[in-house]
Amino acid sequence: MPAARADARGPGKVRRAAPDRRLVQGVIVDLLVHALCLSRPAVPGRPPVLGWPAPSSPPATLPALLAGVLLSGGLAPTPSATKYLHKNMVLTSMLEEMMGSGPRILIAGGGCGGMHTALRLERLLRPGEATVMVADPWSYMTYQPLLAEAAAGNLEPRHVVVPLRGVLRRTQVIKAAVSSLDHAHRVARLTTGDGEDTLAGYDMLVLAPGSISRVLPVPGLAETGIGFSTIGEAIHLRNHVLGRLDAAAAASSAQARRAALTFVFAGGGYAGVEALAELQDMAFDACARYPELSRREMRWILVEAADRILPEVSPAMADYTAALLRRRHIEVRPRTRLVSAEGGRVQLDDGEEFPAGTLVWTAGVAPSPLARQAGLPTDATGRVIVDEFLAVQGADGAWALGDCAAVPDLAAGGGAVCAPTAQHAWRQARLLADNITAVLRGGTPRPYRHASAGSVASLGLYRGVAEVYGLRMRGFPAWLTHRTYHLLKLPTVNRRLRVVSDWMLALLFPREVVSLDVLEHPRRDFQAALRVIATGPSRVAPFPGQEEKEAEHHAYRQ
Repeated sequence: MPAARADARGPGKVRRAAPDRRLVQGVIVDLLVHALCLSRPAVPGRPPVLGWPAPSSPPATLPALLAGVLLSGGLAPTPSATKYLHKNMVLTSMLEEMMGSGPRILIAGGGCGGMHTALRLERLLRPGEATVMVADPWSYMTYQPLLAEAAAGNLEPRHVVVPLRGVLRRTQVIKAAVSSLDHAHRVARLTTGDGEDTLAGYDMLVLAPGSISRVLPVPGLAETGIGFSTIGEAIHLRNHVLGRLDAAAAASSAQARRAALTFVFAGGGYAGVEALAELQDMAFDACARYPELSRREMRWILVEAADRILPEVSPAMADYTAALLRRRHIEVRPRTRLVSAEGGRVQLDDGEEFPAGTLVWTAGVAPSPLARQAGLPTDATGRVIVDEFLAVQGADGAWALGDCAAVPDLAAGGGAVCAPTAQHAWRQARLLADNITAVLRGGTPRPYRHASAGSVASLGLYRGVAEVYGLRMRGFPAWLTHRTYHLLKLPTVNRRLRVVSDWMLALLFPREVVSLDVLEHPRRDFQAALRVIATGPSRVAPFPGQEEKEAEHHAYRQ
């Protein structure tokens, strides 16, 4: 208590010192928090103090209402009140949550759909209206349509990924995978890269985990196959192809040389065709720097189980693409399946068998198994069943979009669902953010309806195919349309300028064809040095005549 002081009203008159207002505020907040803890029901599956009522259920008791009014009206914890509350960690965590930002929205997946949903929510929601969380095992979004150009060296790999923390300024980015969900209790289990598990509560769930590679039980595929769906796989494939050229140049036998220069792509969709065309261009450019190699020695094979390649475009455009690839000495084999890849030997169902140093698996994608593991309704393909508003059927407070969701295609009709493409994911993300905002504010969500704008594909430098709003293009116009469209859809001006600069530099300078396979084993040299220290240096067997030459050199110096 401060000491008594003279009253200004007159000499000799004193008044009693007033109590510390900060301490009184701390006591009031303490009482209100205690009342709120006792009045709120516990949420199953987690401690009562961490629960939060659903957005549709207002505080049920007068103490909770008073606490919200006082805290939102400016009764912020002062230093002494904060010090007082820190003596009780339960009260502190409760106070931080009360002063937080309302219902929590957990977005499972930071890909195209998840990132654009969070970005749109940041623009629509007012400060304090909701808390948006994005959980993804990677801290960036990969722009898949430009992945083939990154693998071929036309683009810097870092320029086709968008860092989530750099784009989402008001979103909590959690670098962890959503390993399981308990939607009945609104709890998600997050697993970090180190294998640590933690629980996260939420009020609304947005499923956007994307897809995974659709693999088949082919013998030897796990040991020799290379996927093509992530930036890491694209960089590895680039280094691998260039490494096969080095192996062929140093091969001592014709059989090893043929195996190193044989490249097989299993899957004739967009990913397989674009990756094959771009990587062949890169390999041809690199071959000019190997005097001992010839382009004609390379063998490129595209295997497709369906009747034709590129099922996303019309049959006429697919036939044109197949003819173009054959003119580039690429073996296009429809109605052919991969039977085995054991021991580095590829066996096809037509009976042909040959050694191959490279096997790329691009036979489509499958929905993420997260929804099925969580017990949410899925169709025969494993995609989450949602209505036209992107809400999961039979699961209140759950939404889904992108590759993992079976979204009704109202424009096509007839019970069709939207294709798992980037143009649908981007538009679904914007609508989903609008619908979530409308539900939080008591409004009415809108249905998703979008007629596909078409499709574009790159077939190497200056070549491509495109169908945009019924207009068919081939060659250079299609290639230019492909680059222009994806440049405009690439998030952030920063990334667009970097991509344009890469393309401009590629016009002025030759392609970089150096293999950085050392990046895949960064500790190899360091571990070798440690082994030398542990075991001691060992004398290497001399070459024939080496000892005589060393003796002559020693005698000369004498």
